Amino acid sequence: MDSMFPEGFMWGGAVAANQCEGAWDVDGRGPSVDDHFTGGGYGKAREITVDIKPDVLYPNHDGIDFYHRYEEDIALFAEMGFNLFRMSIAWSRIFPNGDDAEPNEMGLSFYDRVFDCCRAHGIEPLVTLSHYEMPYSLVERYNGWESRELIDIFERYCATVFERYQDKVRYWLTFNEINCGTSRMGALFETSMIRGFEGPGSKVVVTPQQCYQALHHQFVASGRVVRLAHERYPQFKMGNMDCFILSYPATCDPADVFATQQEMNRMNWYCSDVQVRGAYPYYAKRYWAEHDVELDIRDGDMRDIADGKVDFYTFSYYMSATVGTHEDHKLTQGNMSFGGKNPYLEATDWGWQIDPLGLRIALNEIYARYEIPLMVVENGMGAFDEVEEDGSIHDPYRVAYLESHVKAMAEAVADGVDLIGYTWWGPIDIVSAGTGEMRKRYGFIHVDKYDDGTGTYERRRKDSFFAYKKIIETNGACLYR
Repeated sequence: MDSMFPEGFMWGGAVAANQCEGAWDVDGRGPSVDDHFTGGGYGKAREITVDIKPDVLYPNHDGIDFYHRYEEDIALFAEMGFNLFRMSIAWSRIFPNGDDAEPNEMGLSFYDRVFDCCRAHGIEPLVTLSHYEMPYSLVERYNGWESRELIDIFERYCATVFERYQDKVRYWLTFNEINCGTSRMGALFETSMIRGFEGPGSKVVVTPQQCYQALHHQFVASGRVVRLAHERYPQFKMGNMDCFILSYPATCDPADVFATQQEMNRMNWYCSDVQVRGAYPYYAKRYWAEHDVELDIRDGDMRDIADGKVDFYTFSYYMSATVGTHEDHKLTQGNMSFGGKNPYLEATDWGWQIDPLGLRIALNEIYARYEIPLMVVENGMGAFDEVEEDGSIHDPYRVAYLESHVKAMAEAVADGVDLIGYTWWGPIDIVSAGTGEMRKRYGFIHVDKYDDGTGTYERRRKDSFFAYKKIIETNGACLYR
């Protein structure tokens, strides 16, 4: 049969600057939040240090050396057939301290070269402006997004890169997985409220007041930036980005159903309701009251938010979870969120439950709510890979995951969902954000780097490389032949 995906559908992959670039102190780049994170593992939280310690391994410092190898990597993406590459700009590469008087020209020039390389291969860049990092100087001085000062600082950074890359980038996202800011772990990755903190990331303590005030500042900043883009650069398309954790009731007990509805509101809808609809949702005031949240909303804030409605909705989808109120409800862990185990689903080696049908459900629910174009901009699985003696890497588990989720998207398109793009998370192995590991591999391309920091950085194509190439070549039709 012919493909269910529309002509012009965008296929590609997604990475983040802090997890792939390396070169953390090269060409004028300043320290970023992630440069202060040590390695961790499954069940072992990454540690945070205020000072960079010379005898400690910080995996993000080197990443996979994309900074020096981007031409090779983009050529491999083009070989797979990518016409879309989601990447992020490292804020501290442009403004080393976040608010320097002048931008760092060497940082700006680096992204010129990356975007030019993408264009030369027929690949459209999709750029995240803030992907789980900010200059560490802003943490030290302002405690990240807890401070309102960051609104103007972020807007100036965005205005700088918009002007510079207006002819090279059309698709932009403001904050990566912004809704993770509703959780304690979000304070580590998404809002960076860790001033003065040292120790395991799992020990970071923030209040709901801090979380939701920081999110309010991000909503205002996002609104201003989207409005700026719409007013000055009509060729731009601006999107949000949420981490979508689909929740099912653990039982048909109405209490479980209601708890699931509340969890979906908190985790999945709160942030996107603001960024897509331009206002806080109806359920927000009660939630704030029940969690002792009193937002400091200044004159003009709600106008900024209303003016900054996004053009398209993007999200990550890795897993689903259950929500239950009964004592025998068992929990699992995945993607920095706790959720209930589902006896009908298998899980990855890191405990993330594999649920391709859940992706179809999510796409239908999101599109029914907003009716704007959607993109799945992160989807994938971390797994152990073994390099054979001949250098080949057989990863049927990744191919099965890929194909089942692409089929789920095809069904959602047939359902009537306006899905316009898909970028697999980690088309090349990168440092895991949650654990700092290299052995938790997502890529279609293997990178010879290991958790102790050793490795040659050699790139190798896995079997999944060729499976994804076939999907792209046929616009998904090969899965139905």
